[in-house]
Amino acid sequence: MIIAEHADGAPGAFRRWMLLASVTMATTLYGMTVLIVSVVLPQMQGTLSASPDQISWVMTFNILATAVVTPLTGWLTAQFGWRQVMLNGVLGFLIATILCGQADSLESLIVYRVLQGGFGAPLVPLAQAVLLDTFPRRQHGLVTSIFGMGVVVGPIIGPIYGGYLSELYNWRWAFYMIVPLGIVGYLGLWAFLTDGGRKSQTRFDWIGFLTLSVAITCLQLVLDRAERLDWFESTEIIIETALGGLAFYVFIVYSLTARNPLLNFRHLLNRNYALGLIIVFIYGMLNFTPMVMLPPMLKGLAGYPESVIGMLLGARGAGAMLGFFFAMWLGKLDPRIGMAVGFAMLAWSGWYMMGFDMNVTSFDVALTSAVQGLAVGLLWVPLTIATFSSIDSRHLAETMSVFHLLRNIGSSIFIALSVTILVRTSSMNYARFTEFISPFNRLLEFPENLRSFDIGDVSGLAAISIELDRQADMIGFLNAFGAFTLASLLAIPLVLLARKPDTK
Repeated sequence: MIIAEHADGAPGAFRRWMLLASVTMATTLYGMTVLIVSVVLPQMQGTLSASPDQISWVMTFNILATAVVTPLTGWLTAQFGWRQVMLNGVLGFLIATILCGQADSLESLIVYRVLQGGFGAPLVPLAQAVLLDTFPRRQHGLVTSIFGMGVVVGPIIGPIYGGYLSELYNWRWAFYMIVPLGIVGYLGLWAFLTDGGRKSQTRFDWIGFLTLSVAITCLQLVLDRAERLDWFESTEIIIETALGGLAFYVFIVYSLTARNPLLNFRHLLNRNYALGLIIVFIYGMLNFTPMVMLPPMLKGLAGYPESVIGMLLGARGAGAMLGFFFAMWLGKLDPRIGMAVGFAMLAWSGWYMMGFDMNVTSFDVALTSAVQGLAVGLLWVPLTIATFSSIDSRHLAETMSVFHLLRNIGSSIFIALSVTILVRTSSMNYARFTEFISPFNRLLEFPENLRSFDIGDVSGLAAISIELDRQADMIGFLNAFGAFTLASLLAIPLVLLARKPDTK
């Protein structure tokens, strides 16, 4: 225990709760960066002269870096202890955040976002491991809920003020505004987090780490670049696919035979932990995807300003806070109820978004954002409790890192897949639409069918082309929302297979 010397006295209780506040403040940083960056993606795209698939790399490579570094959490903790890992992680994150605000090209911004994701990777899994080890098991539901509600406070305020500042000044202020909060979190950790988690003579599975990192990176590159390079018509895509497949094969074989592998398959014999890894992967797929897809749709097709987009996405944070509150109550009954209801609500929100058009109202967007936030709040607490209820505290850092690894992999993969669906289906539908724009189409002989478009004029043809492109893009977004809905529905049967955890 981190605060064992005060475990039974008032000072110990005070330090525990102050520690909860400090780690919550520090880990809020990552959630804020995701939501704030999603709001300003359209502005960054214009400033940095990037295409829609290229600007998505600002999100996906950040999440990818988080996924790659997350497995190092257990080893770093064993070598340096909770205190050093948390403090250095927050400090590095703050420096990378300042550099993101200074970036003058897409390439440099991606590099700084990778650093940001790498330094921030240990924060969330380590924070949860620290809290679960510090507080007694009977308080895990309460503490996890408070931690979760604290983390979503940032996503409520962040997009609103980030969108306002970016509209008033520029997108760089979306990064700068995070720095003061990070400084407060760093000082709190420095004051209340004592050392713990250190183990002697711990060897890290570098072979497993490197092979898994290569496999994840290759998969991400394929998903990000394949559409632009025409998939397997490209030599690059063939090489990346082959290298990624080989690396993943080596990782599996080595993990099954190594004495202390990065991913200990013995933990998978624990039914709830194994199911929890699958469910958190799907959870990761669903968590960030709407926040990446909605801002370019609202900005480019519906004409919403960044400040309004930020307020609409902020509704997600308000819903999440309410969801965490209900999760504390549902957790006393059966955590599986909260998970099932959460995924059902995500499926409903995806189905509702499939009905969006370019005249979508702010109420519709705010409603779906709030419902998604409510669903995430209902999901996260029971998912964490159910997954780790029967895991020994000695293995919390190790198992928690794998848990968050799969969450981040799910996010990066599905964002890239959604962007691929958007780009591919948009181009296909644009090509189909243009087939009908012809002097031989008798429907175009009637002026009322063309409204203000004049096919006999160059400017009229250009206007028609722009409108067809907008319509095709809208269909692409709807297809991506359809994939979101399907993934949500697929998770519900898995929840029902889990055992009710013992929370005493």
